Amino acid sequence: MKALSDRLGRFLSPGALIILMIAIATSTTVALLPTKEVVGIPLWVSATPHYDAYQPLLKTWNEQHPDSQFGISLLHAKALERRMLAGFLSGAPIADLLEVHLGIASKAFLGPVDAVGFVDLTDRLHAEGIYEQINTPSFAPYTSRGRIFGLPHDVHPVLLAYRSDLVEAAGIDVSQIETWDDYFRVMRPLMRDFDGDGRPDRYLFTAGETRSDVIIMMMLQAGGSFFDAKDQPNFSNPLNAGILAKITTWITGPNRMCIDVGAFSAAGHRQRLEGLVIGTLVPDWMAGSWKVENPGLSGKLKLMPIPAWTKGGRRTSVAGGTMMGVAKTSLHIDESWELTKHLYLSPALAEHMYRNTTIISPVKTLWSQHFYDEPDPFFGGQPVGRMYINQAPDVPPRPSSPYTEAASQKIVSAAIALRVYADRTGTFDVAGLQPEAERLLAEAEVGLKKQISRNLFLTPAP
Repeated sequence: MKALSDRLGRFLSPGALIILMIAIATSTTVALLPTKEVVGIPLWVSATPHYDAYQPLLKTWNEQHPDSQFGISLLHAKALERRMLAGFLSGAPIADLLEVHLGIASKAFLGPVDAVGFVDLTDRLHAEGIYEQINTPSFAPYTSRGRIFGLPHDVHPVLLAYRSDLVEAAGIDVSQIETWDDYFRVMRPLMRDFDGDGRPDRYLFTAGETRSDVIIMMMLQAGGSFFDAKDQPNFSNPLNAGILAKITTWITGPNRMCIDVGAFSAAGHRQRLEGLVIGTLVPDWMAGSWKVENPGLSGKLKLMPIPAWTKGGRRTSVAGGTMMGVAKTSLHIDESWELTKHLYLSPALAEHMYRNTTIISPVKTLWSQHFYDEPDPFFGGQPVGRMYINQAPDVPPRPSSPYTEAASQKIVSAAIALRVYADRTGTFDVAGLQPEAERLLAEAEVGLKKQISRNLFLTPAP
């Protein structure tokens, strides 16, 4: 009896009682929180700007279609991915209509093409003439084994943003820049050591061996490939190795001209505002986010086409992307497809997205809209929308392989190892670094092929 009393005494100690009371209070609070019941055919999205933009269009749809009303839910991207895969792989209930970014969409392509959980839209797109209305390269991330499984929301071309206040104050004429060699030659006078400590206090471009986004954008711009037509890795090619070697000469050695400035961190925003770096690769969505996250840059930046790798070469790249797809399990496939077109082909959505996020539409028939030509004071009065649209048809195609992110990680590992090699051996020229870059990429490719070989659906037949 005494032992029981002791145990109860310990359980009912002041500390335990406080913990118990907190648990009861928080559980009660959570249980009483108001929940918003979503009524109608479910549509899941994970981007808040998209969720906000769809509200008036969805309201119009529901008023006009009382027998096929949709209800939209905003989910965290990871939650949406887990629930999507659970639905595709195990039959768990999911939304009829899903908007997902390309990193999530590619996960649906892990199995045989006839087992992809999204409805194959290829024939609908061609039969209805929609394929011809959309910027063709924008379909690439959502095309697997020749079949299209999503309608693209965007294009996401990339331009080079540069500190125009510093460039123009130095009397530099950016019209002289066509290639990357031109860029570093023309901008070189801006690289300065202001405090006399022997280290530059201003660099010419944002790049680093751990910046997979920059490395991949530059490889894509150059025409580099990552996977072949059978979704097998082929990134260990001389072109990619040459780009990796070139970037390495920019980020280390006696002629270093680049520094890694964070794209989204508070420190990175401050460094960019202070003029630590002149140029940064900026997709259209990043141009929009900078207006919110770093307003102090307003009037200090301008955009220009990315310098080409060779004269006459591509002056843009691409980064990011989102699609809308219909789940095969939907009992409302036709209605879901009609709503997708109602949203994505809408001139009102194109204007809303551009004005609020600087994202341009992939719908070519909307590119003549007047708002794309309006001067943007944040970028020195340039017609930013038109500048991105001018590059849109030339954005490089992106892989749709579910192993794209893994390939990116492998390439970054090779970039890190190549910089270590350069510093250790004192090799800081492209010709000297290229063989090691090829070796490191080949080693990385073998590792990824081993990983893919465990997936029998994506392993080529002998």
